[in-house]
Amino acid sequence: MKKKQYLCARKHSARIVMIDSSAFQGKKAAYFTLGCKLNFSETSTFGKMLQEFGVSTARKGEKADICLINTCSVTDVADQKCRQAIRRLVRENPGAFVVVTGCYAQLEADEVAAIDGVSLVLGSDEKASLIQFLSDAWTGNTNTGQKYFRKKTKDIKSFAPSCSRGNRTRYFLKVQDGCDYFCTYCTIPYARGFSRNPTIASLVAQAEGAAAEGGKEIVLTGVNIGDFGKTTGEKFIDLVKALDEVGGISRYRISSLEPDLLSDELIEYCANSRAFMPHFHIPLQSGSDTVLQLMHRHYNAQLFADKIHKIKELMPDAFIGVDVMVGCRGETPECFEETFDFLNRLDITQLHVFPYSERPGTSALSIPYIVADKDKKLRSKRLLDLSAQKTEAFYRRYIGDEAEVLFEKAPRGRAMHGFTRNYVRVELSPKEADPSYDNQLVKVSLGELTPDRQALKAIII
Repeated sequence: MKKKQYLCARKHSARIVMIDSSAFQGKKAAYFTLGCKLNFSETSTFGKMLQEFGVSTARKGEKADICLINTCSVTDVADQKCRQAIRRLVRENPGAFVVVTGCYAQLEADEVAAIDGVSLVLGSDEKASLIQFLSDAWTGNTNTGQKYFRKKTKDIKSFAPSCSRGNRTRYFLKVQDGCDYFCTYCTIPYARGFSRNPTIASLVAQAEGAAAEGGKEIVLTGVNIGDFGKTTGEKFIDLVKALDEVGGISRYRISSLEPDLLSDELIEYCANSRAFMPHFHIPLQSGSDTVLQLMHRHYNAQLFADKIHKIKELMPDAFIGVDVMVGCRGETPECFEETFDFLNRLDITQLHVFPYSERPGTSALSIPYIVADKDKKLRSKRLLDLSAQKTEAFYRRYIGDEAEVLFEKAPRGRAMHGFTRNYVRVELSPKEADPSYDNQLVKVSLGELTPDRQALKAIII
């Protein structure tokens, strides 16, 4: 019997256990992820863990012995996509051991477990112990017949570390999980639990590990990462300063920061930092104070505008992405026009627009004004058109400039691409592209927009 050490997070505390790895040897796994960057990071870490126990990744068209689906539940459309993905993987991999985890699995564990072919459902606390659950199932250490394991929100305590790149160039470092905000439209606190985080020292060690593996860029991910420190009494700004000192990492990006947690101190530090890039993603949701109050957001439109102005004052070239929700309950036509005009005036780069979706159990359902689906689509289109205009104008500012680009391995049939410090997407022609550029910082001359206006053409200098 071949045993390996495994860090298990069950019973609310991490501990080292011995796992019989023979049950894992020679198996092939297929992975499918829905949702946010945090989910992709966690799936990549699951894959790395299984690989260490002898499980390889199934190639395209190859039957898998294990299927792992990491789900999202931010909208009802996301729930539908989760069910479709589960059924497709069951159909394509007959007889496979199918594990479903993620937000949808936490919120609707019994519904997921009832899907034909699903073998195991792990909630937000239990997914940290994936290897232990698989080992128990395969070695007969459990005979309860229980198909799903899920704690109540208040009992979600574990933190599953994640610092992985999967098949990508950039590493994604999970610095925080859970959320204490309970916005009226959102189920994520119920799916992920309350805010929690590991220590700065442990995250620095993971960043050092990524650097030792040749990583050059790390994206900080989490559910509400500006809330970092609830568990350890530390501060997000101190984490940023500590990571900035890690040798070998050339670039950091902060995936998303709530505007009320984006301090002037952090903005000022990033403006002068060695490795934190002039790139911010800030959720707005609405430019109407009326709607922000209905959402129970922690700021008003003026505070948001002040943060944008502060960033642009210190980092004029900063890329600023903004999340906007359209059609939520209470968003009258007048409120939407407030949002559109507010965003039109702001010096931002790109909008991530998504329509409001009714989520069972949320307090938003008690708000009387309902926006018709056709109006949600019209509002989404107007904001997406505005986003395209702002992004193109931002990109055009850099035509003719020289820039350092971190290139990424190109998917088959796609142009090799990378990003400048301020997140301008750059593409190389097949003639210019070279596989050796993957994960390399390369100096380029920025040319015209690509035909789809999604990137700038580049020539290697």
